[in-house]
Amino acid sequence: MVAMIMMRTLHRDIAKYNALDAQEDAAEETGWKLVHGDVFRPPDRASLLSTYVGVGVQIFGMLVVTTFFALLGFLSPSNRGGLMTAMVLMFVFMGSLAGYGAARLYKTFRGDQWRQMTVRTAFMFPGVVFGVFFVLDLIVWGQKSSGAVPFGTLVALCFLWFGVSVPLVFMGSYYGFKKPAPEDPVRTNKIPRQIPEQPWYMHPVFSCLVGGVLPFGAVFIELFFILTSVWLHQFYYLFGFLALVFIILCLTCAEITIVLCYFQLCSEDYNWWWRAYFTSGSSALYLFAYSAFYFYSKLDITKVVPMLLYFVYMATVSYGFFCLCGTIGFLAAYWFIRKIYGALKID
Repeated sequence: MVAMIMMRTLHRDIAKYNALDAQEDAAEETGWKLVHGDVFRPPDRASLLSTYVGVGVQIFGMLVVTTFFALLGFLSPSNRGGLMTAMVLMFVFMGSLAGYGAARLYKTFRGDQWRQMTVRTAFMFPGVVFGVFFVLDLIVWGQKSSGAVPFGTLVALCFLWFGVSVPLVFMGSYYGFKKPAPEDPVRTNKIPRQIPEQPWYMHPVFSCLVGGVLPFGAVFIELFFILTSVWLHQFYYLFGFLALVFIILCLTCAEITIVLCYFQLCSEDYNWWWRAYFTSGSSALYLFAYSAFYFYSKLDITKVVPMLLYFVYMATVSYGFFCLCGTIGFLAAYWFIRKIYGALKID
């Protein structure tokens, strides 16, 4: 229903703007058409944004392929190690998608520091995850626990990272930069347009926090069963329902980001790049808050080390969820903006 309302609104806006151009009455331009000369202006920290989009594409590809094989029955829920191994391998092999996606977006920004951007894409997110995992494993080793990961497994992970993932990221980045950058539907003005004062409800922090509610609501129920499976050692068999929830999550992230981005452009604020990423990515805050609620309501953990393991691991999962949802929302908003400005008749 949201998509239908947006479609009708956009058809009406585009018809009105094109009719004004036909009447040579451009002085009465209003709404999102006013910022057509600035909407494709590259954002601040364009290299970092490209990196985050590449990481999100990598996580998205990993989840799609892993869920597909789980649906076919190749990954048994009773074999927890097999499922985790499959996810790690899929993440490693999706490095080419990360490099390609980051390179394509960075070339759209006309960036020239492609080596630094590619290195950041290859090392930033995996480095954070591996660093957290290694430090927590040292703590578990210090407790002389049998749950500590063997040193050989850490060496194997490093080999997969440096020997497979990093070369794939650079290969994807090479092919991404090799292709010509897509042309923007409208020209960008040399002088940035002044952004008028925005109402309180269009403040970036408020709009992003509001935008994160719906994506989290889409996975709220399923999240309980996933946390129960992970932390209470119960088996999870509902991969078909999980795939459906994942599709709903993608649609929700895309729609809420497009709607809020449309409102932002109607307010003549063209700084949409980072806000589009944070709009749906902020659902990670609600995910971490829910994990804290789950800890105090369902788990009986009193020792410091297990408590530290839980919250640090859930913070890492929330970070990955931020990259995933933010990328989905950003790419949807980017596609949406290219479509609506490409439909305008602008001299």
